[in-house]
Amino acid sequence: MRWNDGDIRGEAGDDGSDRTGNPAQDKRQRLRGGVLTDAGNDHAWHALAAEDVCATLETGPGGLSPDSITERRQRYGRNLLPAPPRRNPLMRFLAQFNNTLIYVLLGGALAASLLDHAIDAAVIIAVVLANAVIGYIQEGRAERALESLKELVAPHASVLREHHRVTVEVADLVPGDIVLLEAGDRVPADLRLIETHRMLVDEALLTGESVTADKDVAPLPADAPLADRRNMAFSGTLVAAGQATGVVVATGVATQIGRISTMIHAVTPMATPLLEQIDRFARRFTWFVLIGGVLLFAFAVAVRGYDWIDALIAVVAIAVGIVPEGLPAVITITLAIGVRRMAQRHAVIRKLPAVETLGATSVICTDKTGTLTRNEMTVRSVIAATGEWSITGAGYDPAAGEVRGTPPIAAAGAELLWCAQLCNDAELRQADGEWRVEGDPMEGALLVLARKAGEHVDAVRSSWPRCDSIPFDAAHRFMATLHQDPDGGRVAYIKGAPETLFGMAAPGLDINRWTQRAADAASSGERVLAFGMKTFADDHGTLTFDDVRSGITFLGIIGFIDPPRDEVAPAIAQAHSASIDVKMITGDHAATALAIARQLDLAPDPRALTGVEIEAMDDATLAATVRGTAVFARTSPEHKLRIVRALQSHGLTVAMTGDGVNDAPPLKQADVGVAMGIKGTAAAKEAAEMVLLDDNFASIVSAVREGRTVYDNIRKVITWEIPTNGGETLTVVLAIILGFALPMTATQILWINLVLSITLGLVLAFEPSEPGVMQRAPRRRDAPLLSPFLLWRVVIVSILLAIATLGIFFYTLDQGRGLEVARTMVVNMFVVGEIFYLFNVRYLHLTSFSWTGVLGTPLVLLSIAVLVALQLLFTFAPFMNRVFGSRPLTLVDGVMIIAVGAALMIVLELEKLLMRRLGWFSELRD
Repeated sequence: MRWNDGDIRGEAGDDGSDRTGNPAQDKRQRLRGGVLTDAGNDHAWHALAAEDVCATLETGPGGLSPDSITERRQRYGRNLLPAPPRRNPLMRFLAQFNNTLIYVLLGGALAASLLDHAIDAAVIIAVVLANAVIGYIQEGRAERALESLKELVAPHASVLREHHRVTVEVADLVPGDIVLLEAGDRVPADLRLIETHRMLVDEALLTGESVTADKDVAPLPADAPLADRRNMAFSGTLVAAGQATGVVVATGVATQIGRISTMIHAVTPMATPLLEQIDRFARRFTWFVLIGGVLLFAFAVAVRGYDWIDALIAVVAIAVGIVPEGLPAVITITLAIGVRRMAQRHAVIRKLPAVETLGATSVICTDKTGTLTRNEMTVRSVIAATGEWSITGAGYDPAAGEVRGTPPIAAAGAELLWCAQLCNDAELRQADGEWRVEGDPMEGALLVLARKAGEHVDAVRSSWPRCDSIPFDAAHRFMATLHQDPDGGRVAYIKGAPETLFGMAAPGLDINRWTQRAADAASSGERVLAFGMKTFADDHGTLTFDDVRSGITFLGIIGFIDPPRDEVAPAIAQAHSASIDVKMITGDHAATALAIARQLDLAPDPRALTGVEIEAMDDATLAATVRGTAVFARTSPEHKLRIVRALQSHGLTVAMTGDGVNDAPPLKQADVGVAMGIKGTAAAKEAAEMVLLDDNFASIVSAVREGRTVYDNIRKVITWEIPTNGGETLTVVLAIILGFALPMTATQILWINLVLSITLGLVLAFEPSEPGVMQRAPRRRDAPLLSPFLLWRVVIVSILLAIATLGIFFYTLDQGRGLEVARTMVVNMFVVGEIFYLFNVRYLHLTSFSWTGVLGTPLVLLSIAVLVALQLLFTFAPFMNRVFGSRPLTLVDGVMIIAVGAALMIVLELEKLLMRRLGWFSELRD
């Protein structure tokens, strides 16, 4: 038969349906793009028998012919992932200027140039350019995730074509090719396995499972989750052991890894809360400046009789004063300082705005294995007919725990311990002070158990040399080894799935009792292995399946667990105190995940939702369920993406952890994607905003703390800087309205803005966390950058600064000391007032009248010293007097200015206390 369009797309039957009456052809009808679709069930190759798969794809044990390969390559294309679209570097740089606040700053530069202040205009433009360069360097890397996926595809593959084994480029594979796999191979395409021999595949990058998956060829239910499809080998996964033959069922974007690539490309990155807030603030601020400028211009011309040119210049002077030209640079520096602090806490930030977004996080979705747990299997319980024992400690260090129970396990459980050591291919070694396992983690845990029980593993293995073995295979689900005992006899030791060994046991075993004990261990989150033995004659030299199929002596069961990290439970408690929900999303079984969740107090009564249940829900149902669910088990990449979107639909800010390729789409979708630095794939790291160097959940909570501190500091910068501009603007506006001389020139306004931004403005970026920062609830995504309380502070401080400076201005004029001296007094009053206001704003939620608040940090004191030196230069240096029109002042002038500044701080502290007692602002009540 030819594999033509009619076969694939199907011909209409007599009844108007797509059935042809030919079962094999009916199956081919459902083939779309190299993937079988059956009754709405995508990727159902695992539900077909191996011979049906080959028949559907018109292939066989000998492989495809050259003509068929050419035809299929033309239809399906090469086995490659599409290259990600790249933005032109120039366009990416220009995009950094696409921000309303940047437009305002450029307008300020234009205003300065219209006033013939080329230097001031150049300074503003330099600030804008610096901000753009930093953004260009920090952003735009996430699209490399698609490129890193290509590295997971093997460059060559061994295939059968026309009954000959040949090596071809992976890109040349087509659906229907017969691929040969061996240990160490990277799977080159999605394969339906048709023959396996002790096949183990590391699928962690797709499923998140730390234990290798055993493979066989038996058909599975159509709704089997991805992690349970034991007859499939997926592109990009690694063959850990054994051999297999498989038929290619999907290539390129039709593979599981290709679908993830498509999902990454389809995900639209969400704007961070800070960027949204700054953009909203900048738009409103722009309209305020424009409308206010037009109204003031009309008033000056129509009411005060200004010449329109003079009025325009006055309005431009106000615009120069009101535009916070240093704000973007200070915000960027504040974020950069947060990056440095987080790096000290083992969290590397790849995208600058993510620093602040962490502070808004209201939900953390985390993987289980290696993040909440140690990723080190540990024996927790041993149950034999002669006794029961519990094992303490975690990890692979034999000295980090002990065996508890009576009678001593070394005597009552000797046979079980020997079986655990001998029916075992792992090695336990100490290197650089750390114990490490070479081989299967569960077998390594058995060696740790033996050492904790006082056994000498090397001596036992030397005394019981191995004669033969039956390696573990998914088909029979056990491993057996034949040994010569010290007396010359032969003994076989067997370990495997409990239900398998129950069926092999000699008559008389209470199977119901042992089944219940195994079920109890499994329900507490333990993985359970059963153990047995059988003796043979002294000359028994080989071991066959028939030898151990029945008649074995059942020795007992051992329960394993991947224990939680010690520091995770306190970190989760801290997250809960900060009103942050923590949700576990894992590929592991629900029972295991729930057991870990209970140990960590993930929720008061944690509830689990499985991938199968998620699959049956529409988006609305999932959104209604997701907030009350603490554990999501047996999840696929699509499930994780839907979970993140469901949480975001409630307005929540979501941080998502991940390490595998399967995690890349949800990492990119999340507000903050957090990749694992140790076990994470390149794809996950490229899609994430943050990388954890220690793969530790506690580091995420520490990063959230730093994120909240960064946001607090950004608000402090804004709350401190805007009143300066507001006070300047208010004094100039009053001068125009009331018709008196301008208290400051445009050049003096720019001087105030410049010296304050480069000294005190930067100091607030280094402020430490306020007490109680992790006892506050996360802010809402739609919360304004200037909360009602901060807006009140901006208004009241602007008015107080204007009153103080105008009072100083008219006092000096009344003394007959001249306009230049009065303006010099005003400039110094603004600077001194901002110094005292700095101490007030360092603690937005607490009083600043404390020893720590008054002293400040060393950086605060240094910045004040630099600012005082600059102001002395402005006031007394002759060349500065010529440039800025300033004049020298007396000591009495300085004392008066300082006294007014101190009074200003006292008034603001009393205002802060009054606002807390009146409870007008919810921010002060939290």
